[in-house]
Amino acid sequence: MKVQFLDLSSQYKEIKKEIESSLRKTMQRSDFILGKDEVIFEKEFAGYCDRKFAVGVNSGTDALFLGLLSLGIGASDEVILPVYTYIATALAVTFTGAKPVFADIEEGTYNIAVDKISAAVTKKTRAIIPVHLYGQPADMKPILGIAKKHNLKIIEDAAQAHGAKYRMPDGMLQAAGSLGDIGCFSFYPTKNLGAWGDGGMALTDNENIYKKLLKLRDYGRKSRYEHVSVGYNSRLDTLQAAILRVKLRHLERWNILRRRNAQIYTRELEGIEGIITPRQADYARHVYHVYAVRVKGRDRVVRGLAKKGIGALIHYPIPLHLQKVYKGLGYKRGDFPVAERVAREIISLPMYPHLKEAQIKFVAGALRDILE
Repeated sequence: MKVQFLDLSSQYKEIKKEIESSLRKTMQRSDFILGKDEVIFEKEFAGYCDRKFAVGVNSGTDALFLGLLSLGIGASDEVILPVYTYIATALAVTFTGAKPVFADIEEGTYNIAVDKISAAVTKKTRAIIPVHLYGQPADMKPILGIAKKHNLKIIEDAAQAHGAKYRMPDGMLQAAGSLGDIGCFSFYPTKNLGAWGDGGMALTDNENIYKKLLKLRDYGRKSRYEHVSVGYNSRLDTLQAAILRVKLRHLERWNILRRRNAQIYTRELEGIEGIITPRQADYARHVYHVYAVRVKGRDRVVRGLAKKGIGALIHYPIPLHLQKVYKGLGYKRGDFPVAERVAREIISLPMYPHLKEAQIKFVAGALRDILE
């Protein structure tokens, strides 16, 4: 048996007729830039995430970048973010001219460690970017408290967390991306809600921020040939929005299947010595964009899985403070011990809604053979 890390073709086969019908209508209208489907999708996705306003952009990276700009963040400012995430989170800060300031992560969730945030705050700090890594929200309630205490903005990086939920102290579940000043999503094809190319979205309840984002994504435009501020060419294509509108209707069911698959993995991997399975925090509804386990001798295990026909990836092998691009920030090996340890041990196993139980059992059995 071979098990791909991700099989997008099975998803396409399920919704092929819906996708083709949606694309056909868009092509007949030929409104390819900020067209009907793009406008409707913004409203639908804002509603799904329980936010008032949504602005479609060309990537999750731009959602973060333009979001930061809309808050006035730039040169001489500092933004705190987890040291263990995809580099786009940090690059979005760098693009503005601000300085990314890293914080270590929690051992259990791999999200930013709340107790490390306050120590990173300086007079220059303007914002915090909590990343909802692998599909599990960061612990937002205390992060919001820190932001309020220091008068900081919150930009949620929810690029991997479409449909994830955070449980507030009163028991109410709130959507990832709905808790900060701005929530940022990626629609990269591999995401729980993925387009057929790049795409992103910035969400907010603040009308002033919303209006700034509209200008920032579209050349600072007030009217067709009247430009009132610096802006960028960062619009979500209507064709991508047409695809995403179809997929959004299936997202909740697909997330349920991901959660089911995660439960099967955890059950099958139980009792195997030397493996750490993911933990869902008490406050979270995890949507398992990634099912990441930890093992000693990770590289040997990945090679062993490949020999058995199993695709596995590493998200992420190098923490941000050890990336060459950020050498100038002055961090060194040992500064973030939890992130460094996780980066040496983490493996992402195959995970997608259409993964079959027999495939999961095969992967678990292969891991057992390699480790035992």
